[in-house]
Amino acid sequence: MGFVKQKIYKILFLIGFGFISLSCIAIIGYRIIPPPITPIMIIKWMDGNRIQKHWVDERQISPYVFQAVIASEDNNFCHHIGFDISALKQAWAHNKKSDTVHGASTITMQTAKNLFLWPDRTYIRKIIEAYFTVGLEFFLSKQRIILLYLNIIEWGNGIYGIEMAAQNYFHKSAQYLNLHEASWLAAILPNPIYYANLPFDYLSDKIYMIEKRISSLFSNNQLSCYK
Repeated sequence: MGFVKQKIYKILFLIGFGFISLSCIAIIGYRIIPPPITPIMIIKWMDGNRIQKHWVDERQISPYVFQAVIASEDNNFCHHIGFDISALKQAWAHNKKSDTVHGASTITMQTAKNLFLWPDRTYIRKIIEAYFTVGLEFFLSKQRIILLYLNIIEWGNGIYGIEMAAQNYFHKSAQYLNLHEASWLAAILPNPIYYANLPFDYLSDKIYMIEKRISSLFSNNQLSCYK
């Protein structure tokens, strides 16, 4: 019996060691290599959805996009270490006394989910997401994390990445997006397949809030990693 336990422990150790090693290699590789495809893209492709994607570097993206996405998705992105503790506390307090669920995912957490994982809400997936979040923050710069995020997230049915979003919705390259266009793209991120089909003015209040928040973030030096 003791021999069997030792074998089981050894196998579990090797599996754990292999997982950690491979995941670290993958994260480090993404410091310079654009992700060829993600699990979410594969899952949706297997369901019959198209894949439109085109990687662009930082200089090929309007600065307004970085500012609008940070203002809309993760105000403290430039300063937290992958997890926004204050946002988590607020979401926890809200969810305890409300039927509507508020999330507190940071851009790094969303990057981890979109880059490595599958669209699920189980505790196991959240634990693995936390692991990859720590890895991304440890091995990559903030600039690289948000660049990965902007290039892999879905901005509509089968539309992946900021370049294809700009081309599909505004018929221009991502580097030529103005503040209002970038804010609209940031505004639809919570549910792009739904919001993208609504009239442009439907999100006018949220777009205004994002644009106003950008000014506030500048004033508080919360956009120090992107100006």
